[in-house]
Amino acid sequence: MRIPRIAYCSPVNPAPSGISDYSEELLPYLGQYAEVVLFVEDGLRPANRRLTQHLEVLPLRRLPRELRRRRYDALVYHMGNSPAHGAIWDAARRLPGVVVLHDFVLHHFMLWYAASRLRDVQSYVRAMEARYGAPGAHMAQLMIRSRFTDAAFDFPCCEPVIESAHGLIAHSRYVVERAAALRPDLPVAVVPMGVPLPDTLPRSGARARLGLPTGAVALASFGHINAWKRVEPTLRALAALRVEGHDARYLLVGSVSPNYDLAGLIARSGLGDAVTVTGYVPRADFELYVAAADICINLRYPTGGETSASLLRLLGAGRPTLVSAVGAFAELPPGVAAQVDPGPAEGDQILAYCRLLLARPDLAAAMGAQARAYVAAEHTLERAAAGYARFLARLYGWPVVRKLRATPLWPLHSEEDEPTIPAAVAPPATLAPPAPPPPLVAGAARALAEIGLTEEDTSTLLNVARRIAELS
Repeated sequence: MRIPRIAYCSPVNPAPSGISDYSEELLPYLGQYAEVVLFVEDGLRPANRRLTQHLEVLPLRRLPRELRRRRYDALVYHMGNSPAHGAIWDAARRLPGVVVLHDFVLHHFMLWYAASRLRDVQSYVRAMEARYGAPGAHMAQLMIRSRFTDAAFDFPCCEPVIESAHGLIAHSRYVVERAAALRPDLPVAVVPMGVPLPDTLPRSGARARLGLPTGAVALASFGHINAWKRVEPTLRALAALRVEGHDARYLLVGSVSPNYDLAGLIARSGLGDAVTVTGYVPRADFELYVAAADICINLRYPTGGETSASLLRLLGAGRPTLVSAVGAFAELPPGVAAQVDPGPAEGDQILAYCRLLLARPDLAAAMGAQARAYVAAEHTLERAAAGYARFLARLYGWPVVRKLRATPLWPLHSEEDEPTIPAAVAPPATLAPPAPPPPLVAGAARALAEIGLTEEDTSTLLNVARRIAELS
């Protein structure tokens, strides 16, 4: 029997997208079912040497010729709200295939795409008006003037890639239902987002490595920090816990949007000595911070329809976690996470859950155990790869779905993944406010920041800067 061949188009590290990590974890398992040829952005050299050791890796510019040159039994595009997907957006509309839609809302990507890739920000304005009428045109004018609002999430901008797709994979019913409303005839599948189940690290050891007091109460949020992560109501809950006598701390683990005045917010709250902002940390260090936390805060409102890999890692580590009761997060089973309504009572609910979990360590432990069991059962990489294979086989008419290899193509972890905790972290109150971007590039700059680009993403930022400079 001939082995199926998949053309798999995705960012991989060092491309600045969480989907880079996602694909590098999924690919060795998907490779048990098919031969996978990985297509990446032109000029990108994968940082993970296992990719080039075990897979054929080609630039995306070769995709049209490859599809003519030899038979492919499936074509897969990973699309997310990040500049790392620019070439994939182009290819997915020219050469239709299966789109894995990681974010239903691609609005900020589209603003970046028009300003940087097309070098014509007015094309974004025209597209918004053509798609959404006068409300879309008004929103576009606000966005290009750097007046970002929550209402931008009402204009998803994902329609072109859905309209051209042969099939769609998503990780939540939330995304599938909204895609079906746009195109009812589109074959769709909900496939679990696979994550490796992390080791359970001892809390005391993690705190010793991080320099955190053993007896302190540690709340922690993870991922790119911006206005949608609900930091302000969490700070109010932190202040209340401290008034009640708890030595409560708040750890913000991740990069910070330069357009979000986190330092000012913390300074105004008077909690500078109780909040630590780490900036970006490697995966192994991320796991230490997770192990050190008493309660994880994974709030997000409004939502772009994303399924959060970082949330699944928190749950898989067995940590009691608060989530916003919206989008894909509302699909979590009862008892796996505490659901917080993003309304007037949001801050009160955060505080009430924190009080309950701190007063009832047995309840916190039970919630953590149930969360870990859920991830271990429902979000394994094995289940994710099998879900891909079944949907692709049904859509493209593979004669049979079976594993061709008994084990994944390569192991996910090695000695290189050991934690490397930084020696010191500057307190957030000392952070200088960012210089405002030039008026002509303000809209694109804010879009880049809000979708997670940081100063670590040097090559991408330099490329964007060069292209925007040509406009001005």
